[in-house]
Amino acid sequence: MIGAPMQTHRSAAARLSRSSTTVLSLLVAAAVAACSAPTPTATAPLESLTPGPSPTPTPLPTPLFSNSPDAALTALIPTVIAGHPVVVPAITEFGLTPGDIGEVYGELGLRFRALQVAFIERPRLSLYAVHMAPPDATMQQLEPYLAAAGEYVGIAGLHREPWTLQPIGGRLVWARQGDGATLPGTALYTWTTGGYLFLMIGVDQPQNLAMLAALPAEPAPTPTPAPSLSPGASGSQAASPSPT
Repeated sequence: MIGAPMQTHRSAAARLSRSSTTVLSLLVAAAVAACSAPTPTATAPLESLTPGPSPTPTPLPTPLFSNSPDAALTALIPTVIAGHPVVVPAITEFGLTPGDIGEVYGELGLRFRALQVAFIERPRLSLYAVHMAPPDATMQQLEPYLAAAGEYVGIAGLHREPWTLQPIGGRLVWARQGDGATLPGTALYTWTTGGYLFLMIGVDQPQNLAMLAALPAEPAPTPTPAPSLSPGASGSQAASPSPT
């Protein structure tokens, strides 16, 4: 009987080489599969990725360089003052607009929506009446524009100092006297109340006060009365001996 052939070193080495190659191929395949697997990532909720609506900026008011009839504004102006007729022309008879006089009053003037002028020929008085869009202005808000208002009606230059906030005829107004560029006796007034603003210049004091009294205005604050002495205190004072 012929025995099985003996294995040579070359055939054993070939089998070893084939086994090593197979193992190495399996390892490479496993590594490639591991690298190609998707890496889990945190996913943000859909609503957080969607940008919200941008806030709409509030549009700023713009000057109005056209004028429309305002019956309520015109109705505030009297037709006669101190026996003198007040001329209230139609808006088609004067070329000014709310935006024109609004330039005098800065940011407040951006809200001017209607303008009515009026005048008395003799003694001379001129009035500018304005209707404003909300919110209403305050007397304190007029202060930065006093110098420009004075120059607008004839004062030479920009001068804030002569203006004072004062009660006149029970009304609270900003007022000042004229200067060398105006007629003798000239006085200027500007005030605001309830959505209206007024600028007035006149040369006759009684007539000025009559017009002021006829137009709406903030009431002047009532002065606080001085505290009176209590009966006990006055009695003790009366009983005190007078110095000799």
